[in-house]
Amino acid sequence: MSERIYIVGGSKGGVGKSMVSLSLVDYLLQRDKKVLLVETDNSNPDVHKALQGVVESQIIDLDEASGWVSLVNVCDQKKGHVVVVNTAARNNRGVSKFGATLNDTLAELGRELMTLWVINRQRDSLELLADYQMAIQSTKLNVLMNGYFGDEAKFELYNSSKIKAAIENDLKGKSRLFPELADRVADDLYSKRLSIEAASKEMPIGNRAELGRWRRLVAALFDDLLSEPETVKARSARPKPKASEASAES
Repeated sequence: MSERIYIVGGSKGGVGKSMVSLSLVDYLLQRDKKVLLVETDNSNPDVHKALQGVVESQIIDLDEASGWVSLVNVCDQKKGHVVVVNTAARNNRGVSKFGATLNDTLAELGRELMTLWVINRQRDSLELLADYQMAIQSTKLNVLMNGYFGDEAKFELYNSSKIKAAIENDLKGKSRLFPELADRVADDLYSKRLSIEAASKEMPIGNRAELGRWRRLVAALFDDLLSEPETVKARSARPKPKASEASAES
């Protein structure tokens, strides 16, 4: 298998997709991965601008069929790169019309697709998620409740929804709270269009301390979400404990 494709979605503005994309790229780079960023917000490509010179980056319009063709082709050309797709607010229309182009080529690409769907506490986040899942069914799907909008208990609509039950039970996905970053630090990242690594060196000491705290929480989150579950084959390949060890464990 080639490296994964990650789609950071939400299909509406203001839920925090850009911050998740920035932090995901930062996490992957910290683990020595080659990363290709695909920025689909061609009207306001903040993530692309923040990561210029840090990772390879392309702006691709996924509102059009040709954009999805380009996405598939670049995923094929960059097999050694993890592909992170930062989606635009309006992207649900393009996904519904053309998402099958990616969905139907994953096997030939030899890539696994994982979606990180970022939500706020409003109902349309859930409706758009249901539409997305219908359009791209070959994705592992995890939901990130953006902590900027409150702690996990405040996401009442999602916590009591049928779609949460379907994601966690039927699709074996996960629902997690994405850590909140102090406003003044987040504003600095956006306004100065900094990568997280650059911000960790350039910001004032207090800002850097807060960024470091948040960065550790985000790393723990992605460790949980992105790790591969151990397969039955891998478990069976483990050496069996000796009788003395087994008795000691019991």
